[in-house]
Amino acid sequence: MPATMLDKIWDAHVIASLPGEVSLLHVDRHLMHELTGVEALRKVAGRQLPVRDPALTFATLDHVTSTLPLARDGDEPWSTRMIQAMRAESRAHRIPLFDVDDGRKGIVHVIGPELGLTLPGLTVVCGDSHTCTHGAFGALAWGIGSSEVAHVLATQTIRQRKPKSMRVNFHGAVTEGVTAKDMILHLIGKLGTAAGTGFAIEYAGPAIRALDMEARMTLCNLSIELGARQGMIAPDEVTFRYIEGREFAPQGTMFDRAIEAWRSVASDDTASFDHEVDIDSAAIRPTVTWGTSPEHVAAIDAIVPDPDHDCDPGARAAWHRALAYMRLEPGQPINTIPIDRVFIGSCTNSRLSDLREAASVLQGRHIAAGRVGWVVPGSLQVKRDAEREGLDKVFTRAGFEWREPGCSMCVGANGDMVAPGQRCVSTSNRNFVGRQGPGALTHLASPAIAAASAVAGHLAAPNMLPERRP
Repeated sequence: MPATMLDKIWDAHVIASLPGEVSLLHVDRHLMHELTGVEALRKVAGRQLPVRDPALTFATLDHVTSTLPLARDGDEPWSTRMIQAMRAESRAHRIPLFDVDDGRKGIVHVIGPELGLTLPGLTVVCGDSHTCTHGAFGALAWGIGSSEVAHVLATQTIRQRKPKSMRVNFHGAVTEGVTAKDMILHLIGKLGTAAGTGFAIEYAGPAIRALDMEARMTLCNLSIELGARQGMIAPDEVTFRYIEGREFAPQGTMFDRAIEAWRSVASDDTASFDHEVDIDSAAIRPTVTWGTSPEHVAAIDAIVPDPDHDCDPGARAAWHRALAYMRLEPGQPINTIPIDRVFIGSCTNSRLSDLREAASVLQGRHIAAGRVGWVVPGSLQVKRDAEREGLDKVFTRAGFEWREPGCSMCVGANGDMVAPGQRCVSTSNRNFVGRQGPGALTHLASPAIAAASAVAGHLAAPNMLPERRP
């Protein structure tokens, strides 16, 4: 029978079928970070259970680490204690930990692909909802809760109900200036944040194939904001070129043999999906959020919508609350909304290509007076590569702070927050009330829009900026 990518990976990992249509799946890669990892490791130790397969679990430090220059730990005693506990627990359980000293520290969803741990056809889990990022490689990847983290540590398995399958087809090609971030924000705005609930989403079509791997990761990263725990893209030559030569990837003849297997992961041509969605890629424009949900989106050259005219009656009250919180008025041009600060980072948009995109806008320009800008690379490797290319100098000359890797202002778990009432353009993935700090006003956008907004002092796209001075 023709099978989808979901079917193939799922069936290959079923160990047992349990009551209630639940499957017991083998876990190929278990990724950990200090915010959820310490508690789970202590829970396993408290029950006097060994970690079932330490070689398949990989840990990093990202959520509560300081992003100040040359930082090794946290900014506060509590966060430093958590980091030190993660180091101690990892050693005790023989789990590899990517730390500052070995140069591989970074955001968990950046370093997994960067090190070649994320491969087509694998199951990948992590105690973090944006684990769907790894689906860009044709892996089945999803976030799990803290009790499930302990279960995986003890058994190298996880109990799951199989989701339904959805394919989103991006037909045609995007226009100049449209990025993967714009594509996924457009999709969430079109379908809503609950549209993917209960589904594993496969992204397909010419516009998807045209994306490089880092752009595919950005797109899959926001699958959870569509309601789906998993988002996937079938592996192809772009995928294989990215993986080749990475530290944990197959090497030599094993890599060639792996490619043969990876090609078979893609959905069969005649496979049937439970639901399909068609998107006209040419209709997508550079996009930002205006409200307090990732589905509150508008094109950068549009206006703030009027809930009384543009909204489903069931969502009208929520839209009014969002506008009140964001201090916006219906009909206000999006590209006149003033901003206070810009954050370029997070597991969504902190890779080298993202920093290049922002730097290309900032080259020869400066952040607007009174505004604050931060760039937080996704990993030490990204930071080193960016510095070799001189991108750090572009950012600092433009008035940005160049910081150490970490989750930082995406979630503010380490204390990096937007002040109450300040408006921030963020390349991260969530604009919920309080996500970047109590009273913070967040607009999600691509690195290009974030950089252009920093220069303009208000929401703007690069093509809205005046020409650079000679």
